[in-house]
Amino acid sequence: MNFKKIFAFFLIVSTAGCGSYSFTGADTGNAETFQVNYFQNIADLIEPGIDRDFTLKLQDYIQNQTSLGLVNSGGDIIYEGEITRYRVTPMTATADDRAAQNRLTIAINIRFYNTLDEEKDFERTFSFYYDYPANQQLIGSARETAHEEIFTRIAQDIFNASLTDW
Repeated sequence: MNFKKIFAFFLIVSTAGCGSYSFTGADTGNAETFQVNYFQNIADLIEPGIDRDFTLKLQDYIQNQTSLGLVNSGGDIIYEGEITRYRVTPMTATADDRAAQNRLTIAINIRFYNTLDEEKDFERTFSFYYDYPANQQLIGSARETAHEEIFTRIAQDIFNASLTDW
């Protein structure tokens, strides 16, 4: 019984001086809210619905990694931008010069605003890709898997660039 009290005391004392700690490494400063404005799809090749899907993915990712509250307007931290590239390109060829593998690349231009610390504002393009066999069409669950992997990676990169020192 005594050991538990001593352990609890040392645990409280050792973490009290650390301030708030985030396991994700996020530094939100004094921000309490964030907003993610709708990402328009201005890519040459339009894939219906990815603008909505990416907007929701970024909102969810930030909500899951921070204690910031999501707002529709007036956020302390603001993300906005547009999807600028949605491209499928052949990556490797077979002996008879046919594509053996294709690559879907999505690029998103981000404008990040920290209304409480303007020195952290930036505009930057983030992109990622997904490789798949050329004999597979990018439809249905294959397309969903590709979009999910790409959007997750881009959301991670945006999060790291905007809210961590990595």
